[in-house]
Order: sequence, then structure tokens, then C-alpha cells
Amino acid sequence: MFYICTTPKKEAMSTYTETEELLLEETVIVEEKKLVLFNDEVNSFDFVINSLIEVCRHETLQAEQCTLIVHYNGKCAVKNGSWEKLEPMCTALLDRGLTAEIQEN
Repeated sequence: MFYICTTPKKEAMSTYTETEELLLEETVIVEEKKLVLFNDEVNSFDFVINSLIEVCRHETLQAEQCTLIVHYNGKCAVKNGSWEKLEPMCTALLDRGLTAEIQEN
């Protein structure tokens, strides 16, 4: 079996390089943040669980686990994402009387 190696034509390399440069220029780095929920002595487990299900779209088991982590550790990162994604969730949790904030990852 024989393999023939050829060099690409100059035009083809030029097009490839231009395309590669365009792709690199359009790459956007999104720094992920985390939505942290803090423990309080006011809200019930059920209220916090239901809030996480409704606001953060958690499954029931995930919301229960996050609630227990908050209770025993004082806080828990309940969601990761961009500021734009997390800000409405954080506001909704705060509006429900929960203590939450967006932090750097």
C-alpha cells in the first residue's frame, strides 16, 4: 500500500487560515457564576424546597438535597451559570424572603 503526501495548494491554505482566524475572533468566554442560598431561621424546609423547584427548576430530590446542605453547612450553590441567567432567579428567591446572592466561581 502506498501513501502519497501532497502539500495543499496555496489558495486552500489561505482560506483555511482566514476561516480559522474568524472562528477564533468570535469565541466568547463566559465566566460562570454561582447562585448561593444561605440558611436562615425563618423559612421552613418545605418552603425552601418548593422555592428551589419553582425558581431554579430543580427536581424534587435535588431541591431536598440543597435544602439539607444549606441547613447543615449554612449555604449551598444551588445553580451555576451566567449573570444574566442567575440574576432573575436570585431576585425571585430574595422576593420570597430567602437569602441568596450571586458569587464568582
